Amino acid sequence: MEEDIILQISNHIKDKRRERNITVQELAARANVSKGLISQIENSRTVPSLMVLIDIIKALDIDLNIFFKDIHTKSNQPVILVKKQNEYEHFEKEHAIGFHYQRIFTQFISQSTVDIVILELEPDANRPMVETEAFEYKYVISGEIAYHFDDQIINLSKGDSMLFDGRLPHTPKNLGLQTASVLVIYFFEEKK
Repeated sequence: MEEDIILQISNHIKDKRRERNITVQELAARANVSKGLISQIENSRTVPSLMVLIDIIKALDIDLNIFFKDIHTKSNQPVILVKKQNEYEHFEKEHAIGFHYQRIFTQFISQSTVDIVILELEPDANRPMVETEAFEYKYVISGEIAYHFDDQIINLSKGDSMLFDGRLPHTPKNLGLQTASVLVIYFFEEKK
């Protein structure tokens, strides 16, 4: 089982438990497992056996097909994932007071080099479409940007983010009158 799928399952269990206002203790009791095991599963520190996973999903009162419907494996298709600021997943970690986490994206990319940059895009900036041998993550720090791809345009505002396969031809355009700032993280996969 790939790490990204394990993380998706862990996050899905946590999300569904919270949506139903069920505590970790209540879910553990319903699934006939320990509270510690539920916590470890939700925090991706252990992988449940198939039977335990099925018991947890049943304890959440979710049809198995529905639970796994949103779990995705890697494919060779280039993909663009967009998240608006209000879609970020808020979560907490054990024994942390005053820490406010927001999960934006989870994407497993094996054996990669990470390059983190700040892009400042002037209002009249332009360039032709480019391709990058990397997955690209963009987080808009300030301004409004339109990302142009071959067959679509995606508008992003301050606080929005996007993850896409950089092999798709793309270029950004600043939609405002001021310089826009974007946090850019490139994930370069090592060639085997």
